[in-house]
Amino acid sequence: MNILSRTITGVIFVVAGLVLAVIAPWAKFITLIYGIPLLILGFFILLNKKEDKIEQIKSERREKNVKR
Repeated sequence: MNILSRTITGVIFVVAGLVLAVIAPWAKFITLIYGIPLLILGFFILLNKKEDKIEQIKSERREKNVKR
């Protein structure tokens, strides 16, 4: 997942989690149960830098194999 797609996905999850957490007091309790994990997952997606390093290593290996 590149930086742009990771950012878009993370922001969507964070916004959806915030919306569900904010409307939880007026809606059913289940919205809070869905909102908090979405919020956590969104922050995890935004802050996960390790995946980019793995993809960079993979692309470097592919380039080396193509040059041979």
